[in-house]
Amino acid sequence: MKKFVYLASQSPRRRQLLEQLGVAYELLLPEPHEDAEALEVVLPRETPLAYVQRVTQLKLDAAIKRQERLKLPAAPILCSDTTVALGREILGKPADAADARQILSKLAGKTHRVLTAVALGTSHARVQDVSISRVTFAPMTATQVAAYVATGEPMGKAGAYGVQGRAAAHISRLSGSYTGIMGLPLFETAQLLRQLGFDC
Repeated sequence: MKKFVYLASQSPRRRQLLEQLGVAYELLLPEPHEDAEALEVVLPRETPLAYVQRVTQLKLDAAIKRQERLKLPAAPILCSDTTVALGREILGKPADAADARQILSKLAGKTHRVLTAVALGTSHARVQDVSISRVTFAPMTATQVAAYVATGEPMGKAGAYGVQGRAAAHISRLSGSYTGIMGLPLFETAQLLRQLGFDC
């Protein structure tokens, strides 16, 4: 019987990256009655690292309950969460275009961290890891920021940008995991999958 994982993510980028590893997966997405956005609320004085780890575990908890409720075949569930942090400030997904412009104006000309946590588990056991990368944006004019926001690319993305898209024209330097910045660090993910017997 071929091994597979459940991918509990709506991100097309995470699907693409998991396919890059050659791992078979089935989607296990939130049901209409689930408030997936509520899991991503930042707690008072929460650090970016504590936040991304906690949210990923909450996503895994919710996915395990979903798997049990739907009586799906047993298989590990893969969850991930990415957050962008400027110092201790967590820059989440923009609420609208104005919010995206504000976030990008903060990032312009500065170096920030991208933290992506990955959790893999079942109701009996789970493993987790975190990838931390650093990204430097070149200075951006208000016109450049507005032009990028107008593409629609920032919406739905932590920090209001996608490293694999047009934002790359403004990124002068990055260190760490490129795939982690995209949303699923493949080195760490492969390590976790190997722990559960997958061939990556």
